Amino acid sequence: MHNFGVLIRAEATPTTKGKPQGAPIPDPVRFLKTSEAAALLNVSPNTLRAWERRFGYPKPQRSPGKHRLYTHGEIAALRDALQEGLSISSAVSRAREGLSADTDSLVGTLASFDRDRADAAMEAALALRSLERSVEEVLLPSLEELHRKHGADSARWAFAARWGDEWLRRAQRLAPPPVRQVSFLIGDASANELDPDSAAIRALELLCARAGARLLGLSVQGVSGIGEALAMLEPDAIVLAGGHARDDEVARWAYGVRSSVGALPVTLYRREVLRPLRVRTTGARLLSPSPSGALSELMEIVEVGRLGPTRRKEAAKSTTSLMPRERSAGA
Repeated sequence: MHNFGVLIRAEATPTTKGKPQGAPIPDPVRFLKTSEAAALLNVSPNTLRAWERRFGYPKPQRSPGKHRLYTHGEIAALRDALQEGLSISSAVSRAREGLSADTDSLVGTLASFDRDRADAAMEAALALRSLERSVEEVLLPSLEELHRKHGADSARWAFAARWGDEWLRRAQRLAPPPVRQVSFLIGDASANELDPDSAAIRALELLCARAGARLLGLSVQGVSGIGEALAMLEPDAIVLAGGHARDDEVARWAYGVRSSVGALPVTLYRREVLRPLRVRTTGARLLSPSPSGALSELMEIVEVGRLGPTRRKEAAKSTTSLMPRERSAGA
């Protein structure tokens, strides 16, 4: 499958003195420190940071030590545009257009039912971005565009949805082993791979795995024997993900989980909320719809939960005792 395995496996977790350190920073993408990026653009670091604040570009990642890391692809695209004599605002627009071509390319290849070219389009995206950004900036928007243009009952969407599901699952299988003492249980309330929520749920699972967390994903339809499944996981938080399953199905699954592992933080991902939970809980927090945002919030919930009752009381102010919407009869 082209160089997919090589690219993903190369994104190993950085180590210091032999110990894993935080979320992995991918090796295939060349990163630049602020001073290096500024030198490549022939501007001062202060000017580079000012452009970032004003235009949201270039968009840095953060190292485990919270330092800015710019991708060489974004900096090089901006440099090339500036060398054409464009103003900074025009240069930023030109650079962004070049990077957005990856999304256009993936949409086109999926609409043409071309699996190999779709894989190649993602490899091109991975050459310029981390895997996390490639998923959020290229793969998910491309799937959303195809669903919007062609509809859930189209052959193009069926092809694209299956390709996306397979790509995300393959990437998760190639993720490094868990290195954090944190575990998440994800209750999948989506319909199947054709459900628009499904790709976002797979993306969240992938990002959790790559962040070093232990993960168990189960359909909310599977209640019998759930205690055996949870015997070895000891989850720190529960994620109810997707909006297809009925409220009573989700509540029954959540009750089964609580009966097995006790009271845990409950979160909702890509699921609308309208009325109180009917299981024992102090509140369910609505997560960001973006996988990276949801992951950050999950990590925060676990961290606060381990700090003691005072901090837990403060964190409770940001939760909401809500449950997904009622589904209409026959839905």
